[in-house]
Amino acid sequence: MSAEKTGLAGAGEVRDAVRPADPPVVGWLLGRAPWPLWAVAAALMGAVIFHVQRHSPTVGMDNDFVVKAARALLAGDAPYADKRFLYLPSAVLAAVPEALLSAGKLRLLVPVAGVGLVLLGWLASLRIFRVPVRSRLAALGVVALAFFEPFRNVVNIGNWTLASVVALPVMLLLALRSRWIAAGAVLGLALAVKPMLAPLLLLLVLARRWRALAAAVAVPVAASVLAALVMPRPGMFFTRTLPFLLHGQDSFARPFDASPGMILTRLGVPETAAYGVAAVAAVAGTGCAWLRWRRCDPGAQRLVETAAMLMLAAFLVSRPSFDHYLLVVLPPLVASVVLPGSAARTVWFWIALVPQISGLPWPHLEGLHRRAFKDTVMLCTVAAVLAWTCVRPRVLRAVAIMPVGPEGTDRTPVRDVF
Repeated sequence: MSAEKTGLAGAGEVRDAVRPADPPVVGWLLGRAPWPLWAVAAALMGAVIFHVQRHSPTVGMDNDFVVKAARALLAGDAPYADKRFLYLPSAVLAAVPEALLSAGKLRLLVPVAGVGLVLLGWLASLRIFRVPVRSRLAALGVVALAFFEPFRNVVNIGNWTLASVVALPVMLLLALRSRWIAAGAVLGLALAVKPMLAPLLLLLVLARRWRALAAAVAVPVAASVLAALVMPRPGMFFTRTLPFLLHGQDSFARPFDASPGMILTRLGVPETAAYGVAAVAAVAGTGCAWLRWRRCDPGAQRLVETAAMLMLAAFLVSRPSFDHYLLVVLPPLVASVVLPGSAARTVWFWIALVPQISGLPWPHLEGLHRRAFKDTVMLCTVAAVLAWTCVRPRVLRAVAIMPVGPEGTDRTPVRDVF
């Protein structure tokens, strides 16, 4: 069986990924990681699971809302009676297996599943760029996750964003292999669990993959209709849940909301102006994604950067937007470091992630209700770096072909002017 099919490191794979013009560090990252490095990575993941399971008072907090909705369905009650159940009716059916487990089992399951899903998303992201899963880059990515605050947060609360962390790279991997209908089905399954990846429907429109778009829409619609037929009062999703979401939830969630609009209002900017700025930024981000797609260069970079830009544009305007949302787009972007010109080869990309190092205190931002300020810095900086990556070739090309006036034709140096 080939290395491409198995996902194991192979000499041919490394040769395919490394280019002669690449710096030596890229070849080193693609080389096979020694077993002690993998042992350290495994120990760190085990330590995260142990700490969350034994010491966290909020383990599985977000997962509990979906499990309670499934238990309400099994008891014949309305799942949407709880205003904090915010997903489509199809998510209720997906949570039924969890509803049959005891609280003790869920307390262990949530961090184990959270770690496993993020690692699966990371490995799928590596495969997009043909990076061997036994490489140093793969192992170092796992090590880095242990010190990344959004990762520890989502593992702790068990937010169903975890499904999107896996679905986005799997969808892109299938699309890269021209299996667009399967990619649309994966996107549809992710939407049925949590509609976070809805902006990627625009990717299918840009690619003009109409059958894939139909599959992506049909799966959550069919699953939600089926769930609505077996649950009491499904209409509460429109009368109770949607208004709650459109108003940015309530005072419980707002201190953790890292959307630029919310942060600007906390800094004293009028609400209309604050959300207007966020909307303009989102439209600009969508335009950058469109320009990136129109560049038409072959390979994985086009797919990844367009998809990530669409998601980041949505995060800029969504209410709310939490720190762990960035985990959806960061694994593919980090994996793209093996390619020249990628956003991950920009120093500002890594600077944006520095404030998220776990255990690193920042003055005046140590409080739980103030961490959203550094979260929005991460979101806006990563979005700006990727936007520049999307439009940079066009800008540089436009500058290169700018006409030079008659007065600019003589480029003889002028000395001693001042």
